[in-house]
Amino acid sequence: MAAETLGWWGVPLGILAGTLRGSAPFLFVSLGECLTEKSGKINLGLEGTLLMGAMSAYGISYLSSTQWGISPAIAPWLGVLVAGLAGMVLGFIHAWLSQQPKVNDIAVGIAMIIFGSGLAFYLGKPFIQPQAPRLPTIDLGNLISSSPAIQSALKISPLFILGVLLAPLMSWFFKSTRPGLFIRAVGDSPDAALAMGVSINKVRMLCIIAGSFLAGIGGAYLSLVFPGSWSERISSGQGLMAVALVIFARWNPIQCLWASLFFGGAQSIGPALQAVGIEQGYYIFNAAPYILTLLIMVITCSPKKTLSGAPGALGTISG
Repeated sequence: MAAETLGWWGVPLGILAGTLRGSAPFLFVSLGECLTEKSGKINLGLEGTLLMGAMSAYGISYLSSTQWGISPAIAPWLGVLVAGLAGMVLGFIHAWLSQQPKVNDIAVGIAMIIFGSGLAFYLGKPFIQPQAPRLPTIDLGNLISSSPAIQSALKISPLFILGVLLAPLMSWFFKSTRPGLFIRAVGDSPDAALAMGVSINKVRMLCIIAGSFLAGIGGAYLSLVFPGSWSERISSGQGLMAVALVIFARWNPIQCLWASLFFGGAQSIGPALQAVGIEQGYYIFNAAPYILTLLIMVITCSPKKTLSGAPGALGTISG
């Protein structure tokens, strides 16, 4: 809409709008995965967690407002909470399975993708058509312009602001708190953490569960903010892309924020160009996040060097 109204000036405005609206799922999932990987584990199953969170949030928002008598203003926030709890349940299953003897993290992650997405698709079929109450937005555009295009572009969800604040908070947590020190110790040197009296299994289980909670919140953003509906293709692989995003961000929560904004902007290039009538190459531009993911994985796959910031235990994942 912004691009159609403003012409070519609408392209950067459309990309800005897409960045502000589309980066939050990347942000929540990448922060959750960053927390998990800081403890020395990897959770590829966050794609299933993202879908389960999206379905749970949408279903609870719809049911609570239409059948349980809860106010439409409160119903979507209840959906966000349930999405996080659903993520925690999947996180607990993943954490328990991945810490069994001779169990491979990658295999468990793939299994959890199948389980989480399959469960979300099955339970979510009744919610594909109904309209659930969505989360409110903060209309920053109203404060700086009377243009409907700018006002539409600068609508920000409180969940996005929460994610932006969470990134520096998590960075401080890792650097300046005792629990953060324990997590880094478990991820970098499990033997040293064990010598400190830290329970490796307990720390990793809590990190995986908390990381899955954040991924569930990311799913709630998809269904209750942008695009604001429930369908089986709503995640578009963002849960898996977030794993590459964490590598790109060097396991730094602040850099996860910038990388999420970058990925969110990349996926908005195609729609912004299409809005001004550019159809040629539309699908290539839409594939930008996937191309970025592939490039990141290729660039970081060198067996001759260790990535800066990588937790040491990630190189010794059980197989």
